[in-house]
Amino acid sequence: MQKAQDHQYDLLLSSSGLGWSNLFAEVRSYGRGEGVHPAEPETKITITLDRSEGTSGWRIGGSWRSSEHIPGLFWVKPKGGKYDEAYIITAKKIRFLNLHLTASVFTQLGDYYGLPAALDRSSRHVCGVQDEVINQIGLSVLSEMMTPTAAGRMFTETASLLLAARLLHAHWDAGSVRLPIERRHGLDERRMRRVLDYVEEHLADDVAVADLANVACLSIFYFTRAFSAAVGMPPHRYVSQRRLERAKTMIAAGATSIAEMAFMCGFSSQSSFTRAFRRATGLTPAMYRREFGP
Repeated sequence: MQKAQDHQYDLLLSSSGLGWSNLFAEVRSYGRGEGVHPAEPETKITITLDRSEGTSGWRIGGSWRSSEHIPGLFWVKPKGGKYDEAYIITAKKIRFLNLHLTASVFTQLGDYYGLPAALDRSSRHVCGVQDEVINQIGLSVLSEMMTPTAAGRMFTETASLLLAARLLHAHWDAGSVRLPIERRHGLDERRMRRVLDYVEEHLADDVAVADLANVACLSIFYFTRAFSAAVGMPPHRYVSQRRLERAKTMIAAGATSIAEMAFMCGFSSQSSFTRAFRRATGLTPAMYRREFGP
């Protein structure tokens, strides 16, 4: 008997073209049907976005499992696909968020914490489990896909590491992996000044969290925690805030076009700059210029 193939789905949203590294995301809409998934070249996390009547079932290693359609339920398919996996969906329409983590994310974690190699191949299948940590990270990634921001690459870089760390902590074949306490100097005033100066000098560039962590001579995880504790917000939000503050100053000066301003403040387009500026101030750049400009 011929195997069923992956039945038709609608691709609703994709992170292609956003310049993200380490993480690829997409939203798919499936209807009633059945099929099989090919082996995954990367670790894949799937999160249910809708509540819907009906169930979804999966065959893993010869046994079937099923779950209702409840927002936040998630699945993990390991890199390479350890088993032949089939599925059946009985809902009329249901949306899923797929998050693909590259091997480099797990390599970074291993390097930072002295963990074993090939961590990306150690994941176990997870089917229809509730994990609010993964759900909230996934929803934040979805929000960034829907409304890209200037600090989007920084955010998704951090989000990919958080997702991988959560899998290590709670959903790994070898059991929970305890990350050792990092015994390093904190983000003292000298290190913080270097980081803040670097941010100001590179507001027009594609700044990554790894860049800031390198300036501080700390790992990404340790730096992110220390920076958030010291400043009251994560690095990507601080960079986004500083870019918008610079934009306000430039708008008030009135010497630069809005399109040039978007580029000089690190935004990928004038439209994304306008959306971010309006969310932060309640005004479009043009409205802000009319009210506060020369």
